[in-house]
Amino acid sequence: MGQRIHFVVDPQGWCCMGLIIFIWLYNTIFIPKVILFPHYEEGNISVVAVLCYYFCSLFCIGSLLRASVADPGKLPENPKILTTEREYWELCNKCNMMRPKRSHHCSRCGHCVRRMDHHCPWINNCVGEDNHWLFLQLCFYTQILSSYTLILDFCHYYYFLPLKKENWDVFVFRHELALLRISAFMGLIILGGISRLFYTQLMGIFTDTTSIEKMSNCCEDISRPRKPWQQTFSEVFGTHWKILWFIPFRQRQPLRVPYHFANHV
Repeated sequence: MGQRIHFVVDPQGWCCMGLIIFIWLYNTIFIPKVILFPHYEEGNISVVAVLCYYFCSLFCIGSLLRASVADPGKLPENPKILTTEREYWELCNKCNMMRPKRSHHCSRCGHCVRRMDHHCPWINNCVGEDNHWLFLQLCFYTQILSSYTLILDFCHYYYFLPLKKENWDVFVFRHELALLRISAFMGLIILGGISRLFYTQLMGIFTDTTSIEKMSNCCEDISRPRKPWQQTFSEVFGTHWKILWFIPFRQRQPLRVPYHFANHV
């Protein structure tokens, strides 16, 4: 979708991302089969509830895959530096390459990334200037999907009418209770972890500060926003249209901001 493919060779990252995909597949396969489709057939829920679940699932896996393979903002080997912007560049002491301020060298990936926030093993990629918006969408839709799954698990036992099951010999229905308990456990763990991560990411955008800058304490007054929140969010998502902030299947167009303003810390 107009972005360069960025692939990180990291077995640990592959395992973490594989676990996330397994959890997504588990809930995408078993929750509709155990709850959505049977209750829809018996008239307990509408087709809208089924479609909403699949839309959330689609947007979640879409943002995950795009965030994992999107170029986070890798700097070229010989960047072209305008004379008027030289003072806003610095030399990396690890790879000996010139980079804009607020860039960081990722030891796991082996290169510098523009406005790097952190390296996330769960997407097997860095979170930087060009894929930060996809990482935010991944956190958002993961929370929505986990919450939706937990609500369905709860309603299945305490709200919906009992199902008139016919296929007791099918594995899914014979082990229904165990499958839903596993689903609820995974949903609680993921929702708790992602909610905290999403909150820290939002606060970082509000204050125009990356996670690395917070940990290194290199910014003064990081709790005070430097720009209006609409501007900082628009720069991250690459558009002023707020409705597009929620759509992962599009191409991001970076908003041109002068280095002396974008890199001021």
